[in-house]
Amino acid sequence: MTTTHTEPTAPAVDEPTRLALYGQMVRMRGMEKRAYDLFLQNLVKGTSHLSLGQEAIAAGFGVAMRPDDYTFATYRGHAHTLARGVPMTGVLAELMGRSNGLMAGKGGSMHLTSVEHGMMGSYAIIGAHLPIASGAAWSAQYRGSGQVAVCFFGDGTTNIGAFHEALNLAAVWKLPVVFVCENNLYMEYTPIGSVTAVPNPAADRAAAYGLEPVTVDGNDPDAVYGAALAALKRARNGEGPSLIEAKTYRHGGHSRADPAKYRPTAEVEEWLKRDPVPAYRQRLLDLGVAEPVLAGIEAESARLVDEATEQAKAGPQPGEDLVLKDVWADGGATWRN
Repeated sequence: MTTTHTEPTAPAVDEPTRLALYGQMVRMRGMEKRAYDLFLQNLVKGTSHLSLGQEAIAAGFGVAMRPDDYTFATYRGHAHTLARGVPMTGVLAELMGRSNGLMAGKGGSMHLTSVEHGMMGSYAIIGAHLPIASGAAWSAQYRGSGQVAVCFFGDGTTNIGAFHEALNLAAVWKLPVVFVCENNLYMEYTPIGSVTAVPNPAADRAAAYGLEPVTVDGNDPDAVYGAALAALKRARNGEGPSLIEAKTYRHGGHSRADPAKYRPTAEVEEWLKRDPVPAYRQRLLDLGVAEPVLAGIEAESARLVDEATEQAKAGPQPGEDLVLKDVWADGGATWRN
């Protein structure tokens, strides 16, 4: 069977929106590069999963979403957290296990959450958050709030049962939820194409749930922004869920412990030429945006990263009052003794 895919027509994006998209991407890139440096300095404990190269997806949706919408992300969620307006200091401090982190240093890189910003969590269990996103959308539908849940996941999730269960229920109940597959071609260390029966792991399965198969260039923030606007509008109008497959590529390995030697050199080099940050910068210059404007955005981003780094480093290590808080039902561990 041949599936016809829809590439959403990019809207006429005005200059303020484009500058907002660029600013988001530059801040995401700067913060994650700094997170990498802090990891090498042994200041980030455990591991971390960077989204370097995938920033256009988080930026496109971040600019398109309403402040009260919901974001559900994977363990590769640093950029999505920043996209919702979460202060950079709290993110870096959480990565370093400091008490001024988003979760007082107890969640680390893979569990970034800020309910006040609509960032409803980063989920380390593959596919676990898709049914939860549907639940949040059901709540919004019941309350008539007009909110939309946007759920980001990797290509490997499309072979998990929760993916199919969440999509089926969302389609049956016409829930205001947007499912976004960040297809970076690899499910951890395995090429998604080697274990999946269809070329497009998300889009080629959309028809099974009565949804339109939508693919988008995940390295083009304008294209992602356009797809996001269309899907969010559909959800708010009561027309049900959308499934978007955004094609992209991570610059590094699956995590900091992965040198990614399994990827062909030519493939990596080809995708690096499509790096969304310098490519979008050139597009803005070609559209007539002045060089000093872009340089100003970059300088401000660098300042924010440096400031957030120092504030995060200055945060104290969590003491027993924080370490034991929320561990047991009564808020502490003393009752066990």
